[in-house]
Amino acid sequence: MASRGRRGGAPAREDEPRRDERAEQQAPSPQGPVLPPPLPVDYGLFMQGLVQAMQTQAHTQAALQAQLEAQIYLDSAYERCTAGKS
Repeated sequence: MASRGRRGGAPAREDEPRRDERAEQQAPSPQGPVLPPPLPVDYGLFMQGLVQAMQTQAHTQAALQAQLEAQIYLDSAYERCTAGKS
């Protein structure tokens, strides 16, 4: 029966470190101060803020779109008024 998880079918020797153990040994130690764990997050409050921000963005976008359309309308009206006066 073939062994699993090793190439070539050779079983792992007990004195040979496994690949995941070698990776842990090679990991660099953290530099600088150790930070405290982050505060718990109130996801309900987070979602309320996210929805409010999205509504504000939609309102702002609609206002800017209306302002742009009004400016385009006024520019074209001005051009029509001044077209033959040069």
